[in-house]
Amino acid sequence: MSEIAAGIAKASRWQVYIPASLRRAALAVLLALVCTGLLIVFSGKDPLVAYRAMLTGAFGSFDRIAVGLNKATPYILTGLGIALCFRARVINIGGEGQIAIGGLCASWVGIMLPLAHPVLAIGSALLASILGGMIWAGLAAAIHVGRRVHEVLVTLLLNFVALLIVGAALHGSLGEDGAGFPQSPLLPAEYWLPKLLKGTQLHYGILIAVVIAGLSHVFLWHTRYGFALRVFGSSRPAARYAGFSPAASTFTVMLLAGALAGLAGGIEVLGIHYRLIEGFSHGFGFNAVAIALLGALNPLAVVPAGLFFGFLETGALAMQRQVGVPSSLVTVIQGLTMLFVLAAMASANRKPGS
Repeated sequence: MSEIAAGIAKASRWQVYIPASLRRAALAVLLALVCTGLLIVFSGKDPLVAYRAMLTGAFGSFDRIAVGLNKATPYILTGLGIALCFRARVINIGGEGQIAIGGLCASWVGIMLPLAHPVLAIGSALLASILGGMIWAGLAAAIHVGRRVHEVLVTLLLNFVALLIVGAALHGSLGEDGAGFPQSPLLPAEYWLPKLLKGTQLHYGILIAVVIAGLSHVFLWHTRYGFALRVFGSSRPAARYAGFSPAASTFTVMLLAGALAGLAGGIEVLGIHYRLIEGFSHGFGFNAVAIALLGALNPLAVVPAGLFFGFLETGALAMQRQVGVPSSLVTVIQGLTMLFVLAAMASANRKPGS
């Protein structure tokens, strides 16, 4: 009996250390992997062999780990912004457009403003990407607050506008002459984000993302503005009674999310492609929504959620190459994970007896 009691006490301690929302997220990932494993079985392949190939492809060498960390960087940054918005009950699904505008601004500075010093060059380009993302998200907030247009509709439609602007720029003044694909010329080497470890593709982006995740945690839980956002998200009448302006809260959280997504676009251009490429932001914004939910809207938990998506995509090609399982199954895993997370959240929010 004493061993059973000790086991129960140990389990209770784990329940205290790990919030229920994170346990639900972990269960959602596990269920998604199980369901996808069944699909792999139906396709005539061994799921254990497929998942082993995926793990090897993601973690088999330091180069593969570096690729996974680089892939996770825009997910973490954009997911942080989405999580802050959702905390304030502002539904921002415009991450993709904000990333695109951020990348466009960083590229424009790199091409039009030749700077010889790498610190000044990278700093100015990243600052431009942050400002670009903020302006684009601020535009959505202005339409939402000023014209009472629902933020889901505004942010969604502005995604398409942003992608069209990037396309127009690449077919116009920023396009590379004679290139077979819509892309800008290669940026000067002074604008390239340096490698975190020499001899690898790992750049400083992941370090920036982790630091910003920590700062977001402090902002959300240890500042007046973070408290205002949480009150605003919990009860808007209570926020008004406490003197917090709904318009100011909406603008604040949207500008923050735009800044983070714009920075993600700038890092993607300066750290991976070294040029602006049409469609470079494809999928980042919408996956960031799933990452924010998987991280239970907790800035620190968004980091492992973003890493999960990054390494999942990194291992997908190895799974396809070695086992013959389509890499598109990764999209199925991502979709099922989001579905199970939403189901768990709905179940948790359901009132007893309802």
